Amino acid sequence: MNTVAGIDMGTQSIKVVLYDWERKAIVARSQVPVDIIARNDGTREQKTEWYDAALEACFAAFTKDQKETIRALGVSGHQHGFVPLDSDGKALYNVKLWNDTSTTEECAILTEGAGGNDAVISEVCNLMLPGFTAPKILWLKRHKPEAFARLRYVMLPHDYINFLLTGAYKAECGDASGTALFNGIRRQWSKKLCDLIDPGLIGLLPDLVEANGIVGTVSRDASARFGIPGGIPVSSGGGDNMMGAIGTGTVRDGFLTMSLGTSGTLYGFSENPVSDPVRGLSGFNSSTGGFLPLLCTMNCTVATEQTRALFGLGVKEFDECAAKAPIGSEGVVFLPFFNGERTPNLPNGRAGINGLTAANCSRENIARAAMESAIFGMRIGLEAFQALGFRAREIRLIGGGAKSAVWRAMAANIMNLPVKRPASDEAAAMGGAIQALWCLLSQQGGKVSIAELTDAHVTIDEASRVDPDPAAAAAYDRAYAEYNRYLGALSPLYV
Repeated sequence: MNTVAGIDMGTQSIKVVLYDWERKAIVARSQVPVDIIARNDGTREQKTEWYDAALEACFAAFTKDQKETIRALGVSGHQHGFVPLDSDGKALYNVKLWNDTSTTEECAILTEGAGGNDAVISEVCNLMLPGFTAPKILWLKRHKPEAFARLRYVMLPHDYINFLLTGAYKAECGDASGTALFNGIRRQWSKKLCDLIDPGLIGLLPDLVEANGIVGTVSRDASARFGIPGGIPVSSGGGDNMMGAIGTGTVRDGFLTMSLGTSGTLYGFSENPVSDPVRGLSGFNSSTGGFLPLLCTMNCTVATEQTRALFGLGVKEFDECAAKAPIGSEGVVFLPFFNGERTPNLPNGRAGINGLTAANCSRENIARAAMESAIFGMRIGLEAFQALGFRAREIRLIGGGAKSAVWRAMAANIMNLPVKRPASDEAAAMGGAIQALWCLLSQQGGKVSIAELTDAHVTIDEASRVDPDPAAAAAYDRAYAEYNRYLGALSPLYV
C-alpha cells in the first residue's frame, strides 16, 4: 500500500489523513485538539509547542506499518497567522492568529504610511486588515521590541509545520498572498510594505516555491520524532482555503466553495486576478498556480456555538429548534460579531440580537437567526463575485456547518444556487494529500494537472444536492434586506 499524508492545521485542532491514491480511499485518520488564548482586547493566540505536541500525537495514533506507507506529505494551515522564530528556530512570542483583532492601530499606521487604501490595494491586492500578517509583525516590533530584534524567521502556520518536517524555510504564493506583504499579480514580496514595518524585514522573508514543487524532504530529526519515513517529499502546502479548494475540486472557473467553520469563507478559482477588497473580496492566489478570490467572515459557527451553549442545547437539538422557526425568524436579526469582524471590516464589532418583540422572542427564532446570519455574510461575497462577472454554477459546502441539513437548505435558498457536499468531510486535509500526490508525481517526471487529480480523487455526494426553492429564495431576499438594514445602522458603532 502507498499513501500520501494530508495534514490539516485548523484553528481548533490538527488532523492527519493517510490517503491510498491507488484505492482512492482514506485508510487512517487522527485528530488532536489545540487550545487558544483569547482576551477581551481582541487577542487570539496559540503557542508553537501546542502545534508540536498535537502533530506528534496525530502521528502516534497511526501504527508503524501505516506510517511506513507514506510517500509524500502536504500541509494545510489556517491563514494569516504570524509565527516568529529566532535563529535557532525557537518561538519568540505566541502565534497571533487570523481572528486576532488587536492590531487595528498597526493597520492604520501601515495604511497611512503606504499612502491610503488605494495604495495598499495597488501594492498587495488587498486592504490592510487586522486579520492579515503584516500588522501582526508591526505589533511585535512595537510591543515586543526585544523579541523583534531577534527575529530571524517569519512564518505562516503551515510554513511552520513544513519547517518542523524538513528544516527548510520556504513559502508558496497562495498562503503568502494573505499576508498583506505580497503582490499576487507580480508573485513577489512587496518591498514597499515590508519597509514600512522595518527596512530589514524583506531580507528575512522566505524564498517562494512553485505550487507543484517541494519545500524539502522529511529530515532525519523529523523522521525520528514523528515516526515517518525520512527523505520523502513535502509539498508546498498552502492556506486552509487554498487546500480546501483542491479538496473540493474548486480548481476550475465556475465553482464556489463555502466553508462553514469557525470562520466562514466563500471562494472560487479563477485563471485571472479577481478581487474587490472594498467589498470584502480578497485578491488571493491559489495553491495551484491560479487565483483564489475569497470572502472571509470571522464569525460563522462561533455564533451558533455561543447561542447553543447559552440555551444548553446539543447540536442536533439546536438544529431542530432552528428548523421550527420560519424563514427570516419572524423579524429577529442576529449580527454575529463575537470576534469583531473582517467582512464587513469591523474589528471592534460586537454581537447583537435585534428586532425582538414580545411576539417573536423565542429560542426558535433566535437559533434560526444565528444560523441565517452566517449565510447572509456569505451572500455579501457572492454579490461581489457577481459584480465582477464571476458566474457561479454551484456551491460546494464544507466545514462543520455543512453537516446540518437546515444550514444546507439555508445556503441554497439564500445564495439561490445549487449546494452539494464533497463525499469526504476532510476537504483541507484531502487537499493537502492531493497536492502531495501532485508534487510526488511531478518529482517522478509526470505531467499530470491538478484538475486531472481532483477529477480522479474528489468525489461529490450528488445525493446531498439541495436546489433553491423559488418561494424560499424570494423570502430570503426580504430577510437579507432586513439584515443589511440593521448592519448599516449599527456598523458606525463599531468602527
